[in-house]
Amino acid sequence: MSGLREVAAPFVVPGPSGVAVRAGLKGLTGQDETVLRRVGALLGSLASGDLKASCAAGLEHDGAQWARRKRALTGESSSRWAGSITKATHEQWALARRGQLAHLHSLQAGIDTIRRRFAQPLGARGVQGAPGGYGSRREWFAKARRLHVLQDRLARVRADVEAGRVRVVRGGKKLLRARHHLQAAGLTEDGWGLRWRAERWFLRADGESGKRYGNETIRITPGGEVSIKLPAPLAGLANAPHGRYVLTCRVAFRHREEEWADRIAAGRAVAYRLHYDTGRNRWYVTAAWQNPPVQTVPLQAVRAGGLAGVDLNADHLAAWRLDTHGNPVGDPRRFAYTLTGTAQHRDAQVRHALIRLLHWAARHGLALAIEDLDFAAEKTREKHGRRKRFRKLLSGLPVARLRARLVSMAAELGVTVVAVDPAYTSRWGAQHWQKPLTSTTRKPTRHDAAAVAIGRRALGHPIRRRTAPPPHDRSDRAGHRTVQAASGAPGREGPRPRLPGPRTRSVPPGRGAKAGDQCAHNRSGHTAEHEPWHQGSLPLSF
Repeated sequence: MSGLREVAAPFVVPGPSGVAVRAGLKGLTGQDETVLRRVGALLGSLASGDLKASCAAGLEHDGAQWARRKRALTGESSSRWAGSITKATHEQWALARRGQLAHLHSLQAGIDTIRRRFAQPLGARGVQGAPGGYGSRREWFAKARRLHVLQDRLARVRADVEAGRVRVVRGGKKLLRARHHLQAAGLTEDGWGLRWRAERWFLRADGESGKRYGNETIRITPGGEVSIKLPAPLAGLANAPHGRYVLTCRVAFRHREEEWADRIAAGRAVAYRLHYDTGRNRWYVTAAWQNPPVQTVPLQAVRAGGLAGVDLNADHLAAWRLDTHGNPVGDPRRFAYTLTGTAQHRDAQVRHALIRLLHWAARHGLALAIEDLDFAAEKTREKHGRRKRFRKLLSGLPVARLRARLVSMAAELGVTVVAVDPAYTSRWGAQHWQKPLTSTTRKPTRHDAAAVAIGRRALGHPIRRRTAPPPHDRSDRAGHRTVQAASGAPGREGPRPRLPGPRTRSVPPGRGAKAGDQCAHNRSGHTAEHEPWHQGSLPLSF
């Protein structure tokens, strides 16, 4: 057995299922901000209580328990606010549950790795990518202690999973811990308190199809007027009929404005969320709606026009265009970005790199082939040992964010995305393609060669350049090799491009009088092999 895992088949990535656009609430008065804060604080406290009740129920929450919680919230707010709160609770509980299961699998993988290395002698070398034994007795002892720590953690997590118990912090655990390290976080006590309260406010309303402007709780008219249905305890703050409060400002969505206007004009569902950015001291509204499922392009149709393989790296995207036969065309392209600074700056860098990549692909009419990456189980220190820099590199790669943004942005430009299995693309790409593509004017890197490997896998071709020669001998009696240009490809039997440097001491390659004449060579199917031989006449002078 080779020890290599089976490679999954490539597939066309479906388009995004939803859309979200954001706009600023400019020109709010002091009264408007007071109303928004009071409504957010009231609904936030109800959401906290509902989340606590849902977590306490564990695996026993069902439709009847959800109905009881919603009835209790309806009396303190409204039926629509209660529905939004309970739905948000279910989503938050499910997210925490998925994270809990992922943590369980990570702990189990770490324990299995340590046990496999314990079963090998000290200093044993790893084989086929699997780590070997530990290098010293000291390291063995440290890992033995860590094994007990991981086993204790696994027992606690497994007990929580079996009991359906999750731990959720409304506002975020990271912000909660920053309260004890204000100086390191660059916050004051008052600034942290304002940010903590803002993160726990609840101002989110789900859309309703068939209702006026697609939402009865938070309503935005085509003219940009924003009105909110106040909860029952705050009905006295209303400045419009039916217990509604109308904000002074007007909203304009710069992105997808026509699509949003068409939806609200037809009364189709649009969800809204109001949120406060403490750093900018500004209020925003986010509109979101679902798109109907889009029929994806068949994979064979995508392969017909060639594509571009894209390799994700820590500081750039490496891309190379390939034709339908899997041959690289032109020179490699690199789209750089940096992952330093704030989260907003990193996100903007990724966005700009993707925009340049997609515009290049759309200009040439290419599909994009990417790796279906998931580093969830690949960045533990049990797997990579002391390679802290490599683990940090894996943790810093924006895999999920880049994949989500690439799919949504590609759908807008009409660029098809094909996902392939990432197994061995970097290794085999460097082995089979980096050296052959190197010339005096082009120095492809390992990442460029990986892009070629990714593109060939998406096209359905093997990564290696050619298969083994025919079984009989060096001639072509057993047929052509399986990985080469099709029989009808133009220039298939032409001379090969000249490589730098002479192959012999006499005539340089590609320079002979008959270098491009295939009929002059002993090739199967050419006239040089089948013309009859005639003896020339003897000279009369003899």
